[in-house]
Amino acid sequence: YNGSLPNGDRGRRKSRFALYKRPKANGVKPSTVHVISTPQASKAISCKGQHSISYTLSRNQTVVVEYTHDKDTDMFQVGRSTESPIDFVVTDTISGSQNNDETQITQSTISRFACRIVCDRSPPYTARIFAAGFDSSKNIFLGEKAAKWKNPDGHMDGLTTNGVLVMHPKGGFTEESKPGVWREISVCGDVYTLRETRSAQQRGKLVENETNVLQDGSLIDLCGATLLWRTADGLFHTPTQKHIEALRQEINAARPQCPVGLNTLAFPSINRKDVVEEKQPWAYLSCGHVHGYHNWGHRSDTEANERECPMCRTIGPYVPLWLGCEAGFYVDAGPPTHAFTPCGHVCSEKSAKYWSQIPLPHGTHAFHAACPFCATQLSGEHNCIKLIFQGPID
Repeated sequence: YNGSLPNGDRGRRKSRFALYKRPKANGVKPSTVHVISTPQASKAISCKGQHSISYTLSRNQTVVVEYTHDKDTDMFQVGRSTESPIDFVVTDTISGSQNNDETQITQSTISRFACRIVCDRSPPYTARIFAAGFDSSKNIFLGEKAAKWKNPDGHMDGLTTNGVLVMHPKGGFTEESKPGVWREISVCGDVYTLRETRSAQQRGKLVENETNVLQDGSLIDLCGATLLWRTADGLFHTPTQKHIEALRQEINAARPQCPVGLNTLAFPSINRKDVVEEKQPWAYLSCGHVHGYHNWGHRSDTEANERECPMCRTIGPYVPLWLGCEAGFYVDAGPPTHAFTPCGHVCSEKSAKYWSQIPLPHGTHAFHAACPFCATQLSGEHNCIKLIFQGPID
């Protein structure tokens, strides 16, 4: 949350993962297809120590597609399972500051073996995404209830229960980027329009002119967590952690003041991003006026966070401001001038406006914009507000 997980980054469970060329290729590609009429025979094939995908069509018919070693690709698997075939363990994203122990998710909607990313080992190192990952017995098993079909060219394909959705932004991940269209990726990597709901039996329509190749800024939704894919080249042009720290020091060096208490305000250091400090800037999110903390202006006893701004009398939420720490979410290196509403995370104008327009999947059929730093659902007129700082009087 805002650059790290609540319990810290540990082992394969981290807030960001880097993919490197493996010492030895571990990719696989489809080879032999078997049509089997007894469950015992399908078990025998999938136990041969070879990767395979089983499509159960009925009680007495299963199609097993065997996969063979591919010396030209590396495979990385993502999912909720902590078993060894999973390279990157992802957990459900709990929005906002609700990451305490009481809000433990009772039933995760993220698949144990959610998806696999296959990268070419030679330049330009193209990365492709596929739904579902191979389990400990090197098998992907699509049961009777899973959506599956035979394509016109004869090869089998299917979708996972809650699906793997991908959105490629228009214009890459830059200041000019615009949200793209959400699509669903099949087990064999084809692109489909969305189903009516996440787990509907009926697949969407095949989108023939789009591919499963990941681009800088592609979003991957696993139904419970959304991942942002950044390329090495894209990150090269992105502000660094050092740059964000320099912006923080610059804004603090300008000595912004509370227009009422006249005390100097300062954004806390990036390591102190959980505790509200005495000098912390606060803002009225309906108008953007920045103040120090004060306890007046409550409009009613019931709405604890409806406060009246002493500068312009606008009524709205009043929250502490936090600098967005995860550099990978910034589309430019501009100064931190805008805050997301209602969480108060601050970043550059273009970054705030970009994320304010992105509809992120929520639950099984809803979409809404969310703060990239804490996943809080955005609200207010434009989902973000320009901050109005008062400089020192002297």
